[in-house]
Amino acid sequence: MNEPLPVSRVADEVIRAVLQTPVIDMHTHIYSTSFGTPVANAAGPADPGGLLLWGIDEMLTYHYLVAEAFRVRPADEMPYETFWRLSKQDQADHVWRCLFVERTPVSEAAKGLLTTLQALGLELPVSGLSGLRRWFAEQDPDDYIDRVMEVANIDKMTMTNAVFDDAERARWDAGITPDSRFDAVLRIDPVLRDWPAAAAAMRGMGYGVADDLSGGSVSEGRRFLLDWAGRMKAVYLAASLPPSFAFTDGGPGRPLGEQAFARIVLPACRDLGVPFAMMIGARRAANPALGDAGDMTGRADIEAVTNICAAFPGNRFFVTMLSRENQHELCVAARKFGNLMIFGCWWFLNNPSLVEEITRMRVELLGTTFIPQHADARVLDQMIYKWRHSRPIIARVLAAKYEDLVGTGWPVTPKTIERDVRLLLRDNYLNFIAPR
Repeated sequence: MNEPLPVSRVADEVIRAVLQTPVIDMHTHIYSTSFGTPVANAAGPADPGGLLLWGIDEMLTYHYLVAEAFRVRPADEMPYETFWRLSKQDQADHVWRCLFVERTPVSEAAKGLLTTLQALGLELPVSGLSGLRRWFAEQDPDDYIDRVMEVANIDKMTMTNAVFDDAERARWDAGITPDSRFDAVLRIDPVLRDWPAAAAAMRGMGYGVADDLSGGSVSEGRRFLLDWAGRMKAVYLAASLPPSFAFTDGGPGRPLGEQAFARIVLPACRDLGVPFAMMIGARRAANPALGDAGDMTGRADIEAVTNICAAFPGNRFFVTMLSRENQHELCVAARKFGNLMIFGCWWFLNNPSLVEEITRMRVELLGTTFIPQHADARVLDQMIYKWRHSRPIIARVLAAKYEDLVGTGWPVTPKTIERDVRLLLRDNYLNFIAPR
């Protein structure tokens, strides 16, 4: 049956479709088991340099919660250097004490940990974390990835593969076993943020590039990207960029990173037939003593995005911006450029009130032609709460819009709802990465 729905049934059908549709998570920092895990488990001992993070201690020591813990026990009570010298378990115990024992865990990140434990069928720890640590230690990482994906209803996710990170590149050099659950994304931040440093690294890998982009730098830089994208089978290229990111035309006299973007990166993407993703607005190390927890946000200039989209109509661009203040301009820009795909509520925007506000605005300006969310998770278990918290919000926004449509006399059917939900959670991404 696919008859038009009465308004009284719309919300239930939307919720069903959003909860039942498997998502493709287009941006995470999760790795397959081929990259090793620092967590000791049933499949083997800890790999200190492993990149797959999971388990209770990794969740509690993630920088979202570390930053909150330092609000409860500020640096004059718990000096930063003292905290960083603690073992991972002692850091986790400290965070648990600060945020879950001495305070009520009402923040999004703290509640997210509880959502994850509940979804896994685990009891909340009352007398300490030892029971949870035993449970996680009994898990096989490969099987646990399957379980997390099943609970979160994800059937594919991307990694973030930083080719300029020596530790990660060593894993590729040692040989990576392909994993059908994961797609690679070639991350190239230094090319745009610090070309001389990127050039030095590429020379060390045997590519003939110069600090000033002279000689054969352009052809060698493209060769580097084509080689590594091919080796990884990368589905797109990406960079995280500061609020100060600017682009005019990439011509002579412009900053080296801008020239490299125009002359090396975007031609390589066209040759590969893949999009380029820009995550704009992260201001690094506002408080360096906090480590990864010390980054913050800043408002960026949308003109950089529109200049790029206009100058390179043959390229496709995923874009997400970190500042709430940039969201309306970004939506308007996406109305003007078909080669721009907005994705996700990133990092500091991944809070329910902001996800709802931003998703509602995007639907009102863009219809169903965007990607509403991605996990951006660095710890595997976080995938569960990020999607369990986001799906009901997406459903609530869509239900209100469909109910409005029914009020105009427009027929809304279960099949049209399912189609639209698939576009938002899967097909917009798949269609955008497909070569044209």
